[in-house]
Amino acid sequence: MSGGMENRPALLPHGDRAVDIVFENRISPVINRRVIALDAAIRSGAPEGIVNCIPAYRTLTVKYDPMRITYGQVCLFLRSILDAADQPQTGRLVRIPVLYGGEYGPDLAAVAAHAGLSVQETVRRHAEPEYHVYMIGFQPGFPYLGGLDETLACPRKATPRLRVEGGSVGIAGLQTGVYPEASPGGWNIIGRTPVRLFDPETLSLLSAGDRVRFVPIGAEEYRAIRESGVWNA
Repeated sequence: MSGGMENRPALLPHGDRAVDIVFENRISPVINRRVIALDAAIRSGAPEGIVNCIPAYRTLTVKYDPMRITYGQVCLFLRSILDAADQPQTGRLVRIPVLYGGEYGPDLAAVAAHAGLSVQETVRRHAEPEYHVYMIGFQPGFPYLGGLDETLACPRKATPRLRVEGGSVGIAGLQTGVYPEASPGGWNIIGRTPVRLFDPETLSLLSAGDRVRFVPIGAEEYRAIRESGVWNA
């Protein structure tokens, strides 16, 4: 049987309007791709009454309207498509330009010192991997990205900033992410992108399951992209 019964996710009630599909208790891009594959299968063939799906690291929350469909009916449908989780697909590759350091990356030197690396090598190692978008959260469009070089892992700041500018690229633990809009935050800020990650009309630039590569750019290119809104990756 595809995936094996021992690897099949569990279905658990989440209040009276949602069901959690829970995969293995570990963070892994392989498991997250199964979450994303199941999310896509539900969205493409959900019965009336299922209203939304929220993917996370290893869970998928399926929201439903109890006036239109019962918990039992939702679970029956979900069990019928669980094998879709064993057919993951590769997400889009999105390249994001970043101006590292200076006023746009005030914590870059500290991250480099924590890693015992030069600033240049820190930038190279941050821009080298292809990151996996585990989920979108915290604020609309904020991507939680896995795949950071372990030498760059750095704890959150002891005292969060009251304001982190939109577009700021940060590191917290073994993850990196991008603040779509200005907000308080405790991640170590190493650069900033001129590309908007969230717009009320087009919504989030990234989706769970996508892949990301950061592209180092200079100040002049940053200004040009910011002013034109055009980035040709």
